[in-house]
Amino acid sequence: MFRVFATARQNFLVLAVCLAAFASVSNAQTCEAVPKQVLLDLVNQSDLPAIATQYGLEQTPMDQVGTPPTYQMRVRDDNPLTPCDIVNSMQSDGRIVQHEVNRKLSSTERQGLAWTQGRSWAIGRSWAIGGSAKGYARQWFPWQIRLDQAQAVSKGQGVTIAVLDTGIDLNHPAFAGRLVPGYDFVSNDNDPSEVGVLRQDPAYGHGTHVAGIIALTAPDAKIMPIRVLDRNGEGELWRIARAILWAADPDGNPNTPDGASIINMSFGYPPDQQGDQLRRNRFLHDLMEACDGVSVPGEQTFGDRKVMFVAAAGNGSGSAKIYPAAERVESVDNLLSVGATTRLDRLATFSTMADGDSGGDRWVRGVAPGDEIISALPGGRYGVWSGTSMAAPIASGIAALVKSHELAITPVELVGRLADTGIEWDCRSNSPRSYIFRTARIDAFCSVMNLGGCGQPKTCPEP
Repeated sequence: MFRVFATARQNFLVLAVCLAAFASVSNAQTCEAVPKQVLLDLVNQSDLPAIATQYGLEQTPMDQVGTPPTYQMRVRDDNPLTPCDIVNSMQSDGRIVQHEVNRKLSSTERQGLAWTQGRSWAIGRSWAIGGSAKGYARQWFPWQIRLDQAQAVSKGQGVTIAVLDTGIDLNHPAFAGRLVPGYDFVSNDNDPSEVGVLRQDPAYGHGTHVAGIIALTAPDAKIMPIRVLDRNGEGELWRIARAILWAADPDGNPNTPDGASIINMSFGYPPDQQGDQLRRNRFLHDLMEACDGVSVPGEQTFGDRKVMFVAAAGNGSGSAKIYPAAERVESVDNLLSVGATTRLDRLATFSTMADGDSGGDRWVRGVAPGDEIISALPGGRYGVWSGTSMAAPIASGIAALVKSHELAITPVELVGRLADTGIEWDCRSNSPRSYIFRTARIDAFCSVMNLGGCGQPKTCPEP
């Protein structure tokens, strides 16, 4: 018995040395992962002990979700390899269905990211601009999307929207009577309040601002605050997955309708750069796809909740895919990815937009106002923020208006409603991007009333 164990350990050490040597001479890699963790889906669950031994993982999973389960595994302390190296070494292992790192992610407005312009209050966007309840109620975007007309029909009653973000100021006047219990998946407690210091932590206020936009757009909808990003605006995939499952079914009872039917995600991450290849992480893809209310034989299930996801497209000012928003192109039909527009009803210069020249790829299905939006900030304040993070909650709020008006509408139908009733943008830009925009600027009234062909198609909306 001792001899068998020693041989397995020697094989693991040889593998570790070889992979470490390979990593040192391979092309530069970018793999933003939580240290000492990998995520695994297996063909046969009984293979887990052998796989853990071979790849230098602890035998007992840290956690697991789904049926069959995705395992969150910890790398052993005596294993010198990074999670990225370990996952790469699993490529040809037929026992493993999916092998992923626990990918790090960020709010789309966080500064210092290579894939975003980081639009925030700290870059000439003071919280003092428009910092009043009056400015919040009378700002520019509601008239552009015909929100008053839509709210005359529906205000979102009976719908709950989960806000997965930095938490919120639970005592802000904008949220009075509009909150349902949430959770903090960063500190693992029942208090999803924002954590940070005003004007010191760049991401502080992000979740409050996002939730305030939802409160203005769908005033009778309930908001479920869920903290998944820390004071730096950073998070991780496993935390997001647990938050999604909790939001859909907070009491663990699938027979009680207390979960969120819409989940707003104003965060993102680029695909991993591995040598000269881009590799996307499929973990959130599989989870979101499983929440569209359609069970596919042989695929993983996470319960039977039906959820629509709304994701910010990113602030890269180009067409590079940002996830989870770009999961739309990979058959996640219950996901609406949203870019940002300006008060002139043009694409915001910072907004990511899919390149319509690349095979008809239309992963940014809709755009909504996202430039200089006034909303709530911690401490009872109001202020201005710009980004696709501000456009996404407008779309989430409009989805709640539609859902409240048509309770039987499915998540996939809801995505199609907002995109198909919007004002069509389909033209070649003369801006520096110089590619075709194929998307729709969402209109609240047309979405609620299900009016096809809403408005005249836009001439090219270059900045």
